[in-house]
Amino acid sequence: MIGYGLGSGGDDKQTLKIAASPTPHAEILEYVEKNLAEKEGLKLDIRKFNDYIVPNTATESGEVDANFFQHKPYLDDFNEKKNTHIVPVVNVELEPLALYSKKAHDLKELTAGKTVAVPNDSTNEGRALHLLADHDVIELKSGVGPEATLGDIADTKGLKFQELEAASVPRALDDVDAAVVNGNYAVDTGLDPHKDALVSEKVKGNPYANFLAVKDGDQDDPRVKKLAKLLNSEKVKKYIEDKYDGAIVPAFGSVGS
Repeated sequence: MIGYGLGSGGDDKQTLKIAASPTPHAEILEYVEKNLAEKEGLKLDIRKFNDYIVPNTATESGEVDANFFQHKPYLDDFNEKKNTHIVPVVNVELEPLALYSKKAHDLKELTAGKTVAVPNDSTNEGRALHLLADHDVIELKSGVGPEATLGDIADTKGLKFQELEAASVPRALDDVDAAVVNGNYAVDTGLDPHKDALVSEKVKGNPYANFLAVKDGDQDDPRVKKLAKLLNSEKVKKYIEDKYDGAIVPAFGSVGS
């Protein structure tokens, strides 16, 4: 679903039209727009999208100038499948996956017969399974890559798995023994990663940081450069830390290959 029509305002050349997911991407951009952009002579036209396809296709076609919603593994797969030419500009934030439970207080309580809910899309299910494997909750087959599936589990250690849409996973916590939840959905449902998470993804070296992206060739657009600088500013760092309290964390800098 599209929050704003692609033909909405801000069509002058000074305004950067940017597609973003509502949480946390549009929220971060709105903070920049209200507090930082004017001083830099930057105008933003923020267009909210609830899907992961149109922001890239609209950037490719030039209907928007940039987008902010995705990470590198997703973009690489998208470019390959859709023959698009979207490139990262600068990392901004990371939404760590974490394992939550209303019934277990320790990983040792996740014994045979317990049920764990995981996101069912390829990227997040793989992340969830690697998180569980990194903490010896399960064992994955040797050499399994980032898009692991339930079929790639070498040893479930007696656990059962329930695959759900990522947005639905937090709501399943009353019905399962544990669930792996995305950081943005943790925020939306009031989960506190500091108090509630049994384990979470590491931040350092994590390949799933979300970034500002443009069509290849637009990286040197002065408006894009201004926005990239602001998105990696100390004020945005503090905003992310204060607002999201660890469910979403700053992850500034260049995007790895």
